[in-house]
Amino acid sequence: MQQDNTNIPSFLIEMLEKQYGEDITKKILEGYKAKRPVTFRVNTLKTNTDTVERILNYEGIIYEKVSYDSNAFIIKNARENVIKELDIYKNGEIYLQSLSSMLPPVILDPKEGTDILDMAAAPGGKTTQIAALTNNKANITACEMNKIRLERLKYNIEKQGAKSTYVMQVDARKIDDLFSFDQILLDAPCSGSGTINVDNLKTNNNFTLKLIEKSVKVQKTLLEKAIKILKPGKEMIYSTCSILSCENEEILSSVLLKNKVEIVNIEFEGIKELPLLPTKIKGTLCICPTKKYEGFFVAKLKKYK
Repeated sequence: MQQDNTNIPSFLIEMLEKQYGEDITKKILEGYKAKRPVTFRVNTLKTNTDTVERILNYEGIIYEKVSYDSNAFIIKNARENVIKELDIYKNGEIYLQSLSSMLPPVILDPKEGTDILDMAAAPGGKTTQIAALTNNKANITACEMNKIRLERLKYNIEKQGAKSTYVMQVDARKIDDLFSFDQILLDAPCSGSGTINVDNLKTNNNFTLKLIEKSVKVQKTLLEKAIKILKPGKEMIYSTCSILSCENEEILSSVLLKNKVEIVNIEFEGIKELPLLPTKIKGTLCICPTKKYEGFFVAKLKKYK
């Protein structure tokens, strides 16, 4: 491959070529080099999109709306430091979040009056998004085992006004099997192969085969636990910010064979606008890194009754 991929680990390029072929891998590598714009979602627990648009217009900030999500904004002429100076950011009326990261809660389609678990919740972007989607009328349990990350999670939950959320400092793999939930979001810890930043000189050191192997082990255990504590007939999301099948389809295949779950085909307005990569399991989606999107994988599972 005749590109300058100095800061991309060579073994990752080989894995991508084996999985996707050379042409798609070239697109992925271009996506790794892209400078993505600032994106955020409106926190509807505190404000609405009309108010945010008026403020952005007043500040001279140019934006683009996302067609399939009225609460998602793409900023065209300002960087993160400018947005962080706005009162709407300081007051928790908007939350800086990648477009790809906003998808799992939307696809989960959380319902008011239900018990919802976010298994790996910190820093809280998806947790507070679920709270907003349910108008603070769902019972949300958010898990995080790391104390420092837990404090960040608590901070964001309070700032965003997610009053329906209970935080547990626990390794989600060790949640008591006596718990049961109507909906579960498992945004699993992963290698981050969809979010490689070629400008980060540490990429080669941090992204290793050992990291992938460790991630796979944790992902399997978390998914098996999630299926155990999901109520029969109910649905959950498995997602990662990886585009490697060993962390996505292969993890799913391992549980589909031995657990009473099935894949639910992901359908929502705007899905055709996403830059999708081919997947090995029908009904799942994998997003290609581009100028707008980070690489991301999402699957919806339903537990048999």
